[in-house]
Amino acid sequence: MDWDKLKIFHAVAEAGSFTSATVILNLSQSAISRQIQSLEEDLKVKLFERHARGLTLTEHGEYVYKTAHEVITKLKEVETSLGDQKNKPTGKLTITTVRSFGTHWLTPRIQEFMQLNPEIEVELIFDDKELDLSTRQADIGIFMRRPKQLNYIQKKLIDINYHIYGSNKYLEKYGMPKTTADLNKHRFISFGKGAPSPVYNPEWALKIGMKDNKKRKTVMKVNSVMGLSLAVESGVGLAALPDYLVFQ
Repeated sequence: MDWDKLKIFHAVAEAGSFTSATVILNLSQSAISRQIQSLEEDLKVKLFERHARGLTLTEHGEYVYKTAHEVITKLKEVETSLGDQKNKPTGKLTITTVRSFGTHWLTPRIQEFMQLNPEIEVELIFDDKELDLSTRQADIGIFMRRPKQLNYIQKKLIDINYHIYGSNKYLEKYGMPKTTADLNKHRFISFGKGAPSPVYNPEWALKIGMKDNKKRKTVMKVNSVMGLSLAVESGVGLAALPDYLVFQ
């Protein structure tokens, strides 16, 4: 997902019309309209309902707006917490998080922070093991659950939701499940031995709708979130994936 398009979408949603958004963004109405249309094509969903009085968000638009607003708000909070912008911070900043989140969510967004803080050298460390911030292995840790070291200054950033996903290729062949009972007819990929630490209850997709704590059989197991995502993308089967891997 293009971050610039998402920021334009957020501004339009806040303004309520393309006309009002032109003042905020300092862009022409046609340029803004093209960016919104392009974002809708990227996401393959309609984000706005157009009417005479302006724009209203669709259900998909509300979801994207909520997510974009949370991200933009959190990024602004991070910028503020790093100090007075009159005294530009300098030095090295080491950030650690898990591999999949760091690769697919953090890396595409860190550029904006670097542009605002050109004197900071950023180092990203992606590791599914939780690094110890108290020993200065990293300055900031973005963890998928509460860290073991309780003396950290902690702040919740976002909610990460998991859903069951399948590729278009797979769904064309096996059909779209409508109920949990339909899931029993499908091929499942799950986490194998040594499932990465950020994954909570890794077998929930195999148990949902099943009785007596039974599990659906799997056709493949992977001990990596990114490996699981690639297996789904290639059409192997269905799997529970974090939304940030899908809505990029």
